[in-house]
Amino acid sequence: MSYNSKYHTFVRMQMNDKMIKRELEDLIHEKLFQGKAIIIYGPRQVGKSTLLDMLKPGLGKKWLSLNCDNNDIKKQLTDPAINNIRRLIGENELVLIDEAQRIINIGLTLKLIVDQLPGVQLIVTGSSSLDLSNIVNEPLTGRKFEYQLFPLSMKELVDHFGFIEVNRNLEQHLVFGTYPDVINNPGNEPEILNNLVSSYLFKDIFMYQDIRKPEFIEQLLEAIALQITSEVSFNELAQMLRTDAHTVQRYISLLEKAFIIFRLRSYSRNVRNELKKSRKIYFYDTGVRNAIVGNYAPLSSRTDAGMLWENFFIAERMKYLHYTKSYARRFFWRTTQQQEVDYLEEYNGQLKAFEIKWNPNKKVKFPLTFTRNYPEASTFSVNRDNFWDMIGV
Repeated sequence: MSYNSKYHTFVRMQMNDKMIKRELEDLIHEKLFQGKAIIIYGPRQVGKSTLLDMLKPGLGKKWLSLNCDNNDIKKQLTDPAINNIRRLIGENELVLIDEAQRIINIGLTLKLIVDQLPGVQLIVTGSSSLDLSNIVNEPLTGRKFEYQLFPLSMKELVDHFGFIEVNRNLEQHLVFGTYPDVINNPGNEPEILNNLVSSYLFKDIFMYQDIRKPEFIEQLLEAIALQITSEVSFNELAQMLRTDAHTVQRYISLLEKAFIIFRLRSYSRNVRNELKKSRKIYFYDTGVRNAIVGNYAPLSSRTDAGMLWENFFIAERMKYLHYTKSYARRFFWRTTQQQEVDYLEEYNGQLKAFEIKWNPNKKVKFPLTFTRNYPEASTFSVNRDNFWDMIGV
């Protein structure tokens, strides 16, 4: 990979001057003190603790920060009595609980605070779904706003660094992804990503689940990483990894709860030969995907550039939908005759279809079977030159 030293110098200067503002920050400010807990999910190292730090100033409220990696905090928040909670919180109006998935019965603790201390605003982070540990026995239905914090979005980078610099280095972001530590330390991306994949991403899975063969996760992820953009068969993966389909499905579910991968289901409404139960699996971050397969080569020398671009765009579109509170359902479309549309969104009865190509000169034609059966669908050809509007930039 050839590095743009001018861009790296620019990044270092900007990062030393000011932290990158996260799109989620404004959404959270809008929801403060409405009688509900605010829960922020996201993978490890994605910037949740930094986001909490960014929320503290300017609120004009007394705040208490509790990190659940601390054993004393764990004891205080596990199976608490309301009087103990009152003593712990004191006169603080804003309580920030970091890494909440570490607390047994955390659902009960949060419910107790919301119900019994209505003047207290809870902001809670979890580096995995709180049910990953199977010890959340109290639902927070009706008592919470939930958000997900992703790796840095292109919009966040453009807002901070400017469009020219980010666009100039688009290929680099496809290869190395956009985890904050990757962006903050240009020139050290492979080392940071390798460390992230080997030391952090699977920590909650190993901690809370009975994982008898940790190396199986690595083998499964590598198999998935090599077939992004393709349909994934649990049976084929099971045969490849010499296990059963149920085990494969369980591990994939755990990896989803740890926010490493996500699934798209096949869209099926009108056509007899549409695939109805297929799925594709993508990575939240293409840098993590490339670390898993051990390939940081530039796009110009890769055979998987088109696959990377499709994963990258769908992940960026997912960030855009989440941060703009556009609750579209997401799919792909394919028939048994291998006609396909890369990506679909359905929201309020409206269907949008996207064909995703890295090369802007490549002609795109939607299958007639699709356009005839879904004439109401809006169609979009996505390439590296025109995708910015589609992710809010």
